[in-house]
Amino acid sequence: MTFLRSVVGKLWFTILLLVSFVLFILTVMLLEFFQNYTIEQTKEDLTNTAEKIARILEEHPDEKQSIGLEISWEVIDKVTKVVIIKNDHEVYYSPNTENHQKLTIDDIKHDSDLSKVFHQNITVEKVSNLSTNSSPNDENANYSIIGVPLHLSGDHGAVFIYQSLEVMKDTSRSTTKFILLVAGVAIVLTTIFAFFLSTRITAPLRKMREAAFEVARGKFDTKVPILTHDEIGELATAFNQMGRQLKFNMNALNQEKEQLSSILSSMADGVITFNRDGTILITNPPGDRFLQYWYYEKGGSTGSEAIPTQVMELFQKAVETETEQMGEISVQGRHWVILVTPLYSNRFIRGAVAVLRDMTEERLLDKMRKDFIANVSHELRTPISMLQGYSEAIVDDIAESQEEKKEMAKVIYDESLRMGRLVNELLDLARMEAGHIQLTMEEINLSTFVKRIIHKFQGLAKDNDIYLAAEIESGIETFYLDPDRIEQVLTNLIDNAIRHTPKGGSVKLTLGLEDKGIRLNVQDSGSGIPEEDLPFVFERFYKADKARTRGKSGTGLGLAIAKNIIDAHKGAISVHSKLGQGTTFSFFLPRK
Repeated sequence: MTFLRSVVGKLWFTILLLVSFVLFILTVMLLEFFQNYTIEQTKEDLTNTAEKIARILEEHPDEKQSIGLEISWEVIDKVTKVVIIKNDHEVYYSPNTENHQKLTIDDIKHDSDLSKVFHQNITVEKVSNLSTNSSPNDENANYSIIGVPLHLSGDHGAVFIYQSLEVMKDTSRSTTKFILLVAGVAIVLTTIFAFFLSTRITAPLRKMREAAFEVARGKFDTKVPILTHDEIGELATAFNQMGRQLKFNMNALNQEKEQLSSILSSMADGVITFNRDGTILITNPPGDRFLQYWYYEKGGSTGSEAIPTQVMELFQKAVETETEQMGEISVQGRHWVILVTPLYSNRFIRGAVAVLRDMTEERLLDKMRKDFIANVSHELRTPISMLQGYSEAIVDDIAESQEEKKEMAKVIYDESLRMGRLVNELLDLARMEAGHIQLTMEEINLSTFVKRIIHKFQGLAKDNDIYLAAEIESGIETFYLDPDRIEQVLTNLIDNAIRHTPKGGSVKLTLGLEDKGIRLNVQDSGSGIPEEDLPFVFERFYKADKARTRGKSGTGLGLAIAKNIIDAHKGAISVHSKLGQGTTFSFFLPRK
């Protein structure tokens, strides 16, 4: 028992037990593998041989049949038996078949599995004896039988090849003996090796134990003799260097402290470390900025006692409950998420660290997302309600005359077009804001270009009793721009001007030449835009009509699209308006 408690005994017993276990598992798996592999390989070889014999016989029909049989007998080995059934009257056995080993045609045809080769024209496989009266699980069931179909001159014959399982078992027994012999030799060698290794390891370990006790007493200059150059020798070398490394370790600790300070300084999140009494110990630059915001909001105090109330409450909860605390605080229009985690000294809490993340941009993006969803939902609700209401009216036959049905169908068609325009404008705006807008720049005649656009709106202006005209400064001929995109901008501005100008009013398009480019103005005498709404006219879904009525109101995306197009041309667009005195939209396009 003393030997087993020693390092030598433990190492020897552990190695022996581990190797024995591995060898046992490996032996079992190898035996199972070789047994299965031998059986499967033998069955595969028998099947291939039977198919080869069938192919040889099919290639030598009628008068060449004797040649085919001779070739077939040459293909098989001495332990493999073959029976060839051409029809009920022609059965051929391989020359090495003895009388008690014959597989008769009656046995085959009375066997439900073997007879499938005749009726279903498939390859069959069975382990049985040579009599149909025995069960496959019987002790006499010691033959592996393979049958393949044979097609000769319209006859449905078969080739049956069989071999005694004793041959396979002999091979498996030989393999088993060899594996067991190898396993036994391996265990004996492992025992000798384990005992030798254990004694080699233990001797230097005893010396290291004595030296360790000396170091524990404070003698850091204690040396361990280096007897070998293996891992144990390296351990002795490392042990001897341990004393000399104490100063180096102190320097390393200082470097770690400086590195931690650098990490804190470079962090995007604010970090504030508190003592147990709530005094601030360490802060990084983002944490200092947070405190400065707080000090400014509270009147400029910069003392350590001026800690935000919410942060102090989270700190006290973290210390009292010994769990992380999370909260939010808003200072000077900015939002911070605060996570306060207790700091431990062994098992006692010595303070806490607060991590502050500026979430202002995320909150702004979240608000923009919510506003976008609300605006899209608002814009889609009205046309969807119209589509649903008028379609229900048509389905329920509320409209009695054909004219009323046509009128309702026209409303449904108009609302579907409106929804389509909204979706298309949303897609165009998304592509533009993502920077995917592509300009097709061309040199065009500005006078012809402007007149064509004015002519396009003359019918709409006449229907609304609005005077529409264009003024083009002399000396302007050609300019380099994307005509389709600029036409989209002018179309939007002129259409807005006509829709917001009462009858008898006027809409004027002026084109002027400047030093670095051209300027186009669309001026109307309509209702104008309130002063408080002017900064937001180019935002998505802006509408001067706060009621958002369905009549003259658009989707609210046109001006946002126009601004993106002008920005893509490196230009600028602006608006000037007074309530009740009309509105002027102006954009500048620079020369290339």
